[in-house]
Amino acid sequence: MALAIVVIAAGCTCSTAQEQRSPEGTPNPAASIESLNIPGGDAALPPLSDSVIDVKSPFREILWHHGIALRMINTMRYAQNTFHAPVPEDEQVYVGQHPFEGEMINPILTWDLRQLGLKHAQLDLSGVWQWVSWEPAGPKAFGLWTLYIYKEFGRDRVEVKIGYDSNDIEFVGMQVGGSTASGVQGVYAVLPYEVGMAFFPLPAPQFNLKLNTSRRTYLKFGLQRSLDAAGGPATEARNHTGLRFDPKGDKLLTIGEAGLRRPSSVSERAIWFRAGYMHNTTRFLNFASGRYEPGNHGAFALIDGQLTKSNFEHLERGLYIGASAMTAASHFNAYDRYYEARLYKLAPFTSRPLDVASLVSTYTGFSKSLTDSLVASGASVWRKSASVTGSYNFHLAPGNYLSLGLSYVHGPAIKPRVPDAFTFAAVYTVFF
Repeated sequence: MALAIVVIAAGCTCSTAQEQRSPEGTPNPAASIESLNIPGGDAALPPLSDSVIDVKSPFREILWHHGIALRMINTMRYAQNTFHAPVPEDEQVYVGQHPFEGEMINPILTWDLRQLGLKHAQLDLSGVWQWVSWEPAGPKAFGLWTLYIYKEFGRDRVEVKIGYDSNDIEFVGMQVGGSTASGVQGVYAVLPYEVGMAFFPLPAPQFNLKLNTSRRTYLKFGLQRSLDAAGGPATEARNHTGLRFDPKGDKLLTIGEAGLRRPSSVSERAIWFRAGYMHNTTRFLNFASGRYEPGNHGAFALIDGQLTKSNFEHLERGLYIGASAMTAASHFNAYDRYYEARLYKLAPFTSRPLDVASLVSTYTGFSKSLTDSLVASGASVWRKSASVTGSYNFHLAPGNYLSLGLSYVHGPAIKPRVPDAFTFAAVYTVFF
């Protein structure tokens, strides 16, 4: 499908090329290939100019002439607990208890639909191959990731996405610094995924509507077919390609979010507050009753604020502080509370303007309904978990990121009650 779109686009009489390029064929200063980056989400990919392939290369220029951007992301991960000797592979209960490896390849094609007479519209098509050495940390996947149309209305006051997508970059905004290149984050919230929200690499059909109520405030609403109530591996097992529209039993997840997002300026520091609620009509196992029932739900509130500005040519650089609070129905979800405090700095050193350093502390509460039933059956359990993670994300070269982190985790798994962990993690990502 991607090759067909490229061929068709190459054969078009391109109104976009006429609108966005000067008669000499050089880029119009009013337009930018960055308009073809993935738009409208709570998290952003690095700019297309931050790539192993030069943005002014013949490859980029030819595609850009037809309103197309094609990029690929390759991510490799490794994690290992340093406190204790590795357990056998079939006995691990958390990431790194046995050495963990993973790799992901993600090709993404975006196409400016002014080629077809639709202004401020974009087609996004992408696939994914993901392999992990431990399936619960995955799942392993090979198939579709996104296939949607994005359209803006009313001078960008209204934004719509409809098609297949993963909502983990559309809502909540859990990524440190708001970028998918943030790398190691330590133990982070899984509560929205428990409630059924689609997450990478698992897409779901959805309709997302964003209302930009002012230059700084917004409202977002989402209708998404839920992921499988049994989680990611079960979703992948039932829907290998990602294309199944309505697997039996997967019902409707609704998401609402309100936010205030003010960028850094000469007179003001950046701030971003968002809060929301999600509700799922899919039947989940009720730990208390032992029956499958609808009504799973969760809520979230997060805030990030800039404390200092370290560069007055790049006002976004500086020290930030943030906090998160999330809850989920304890009778449906193993993890029912999550709190996070974070301190991070964009451009920690003048000589390294695109690095990010972070310190993240988390607390996760485990469902009392679930842990009580496990104890009654004779299992040993943790009732809660806490962690502290320090990480540094190196921007090694255009399109190359290496993130290294150390996490101390108290209560790394619900059951059995295994000792605390001190985990080293590394993530290497290349954007082509």
